[in-house]
Amino acid sequence: MTTNWLDEIRWTEDGLVPVITREAGSGDALMFAWMNREALRLTVETGHAVYWSRSRGKLWKKGEESGHTQIVREIRLDCDEDVILLTVEQIGGIACHTGRHSCFFRKLENGHWVTDAPVIKNPEEIYRHE
Repeated sequence: MTTNWLDEIRWTEDGLVPVITREAGSGDALMFAWMNREALRLTVETGHAVYWSRSRGKLWKKGEESGHTQIVREIRLDCDEDVILLTVEQIGGIACHTGRHSCFFRKLENGHWVTDAPVIKNPEEIYRHE
């Protein structure tokens, strides 16, 4: 497969595109992340979500440490060609590094951020600490 389709994306000055990831079954917004060209190409080639970690400065295959991988069901590009929407099957039901289903577990109520989603699994049990 050619990668000409990558040229149709409006990448940021630092070569990234924002990615919103939602769950196929529920439609829940699971997370927000970034991809560079290599991450998006690998995502398409492997069928598993691969992101660019800005904090670590490297590619990050979702679930490489936790086992909570994301199998990609659909990839969409928005009308401005500068945001990707991934629809995934979230393996293990946990997308957030806090051990919750979604990274969007707080909502604004009466001027305060309220946590409204439980921790499914303690992050210390999920991630290796070396």
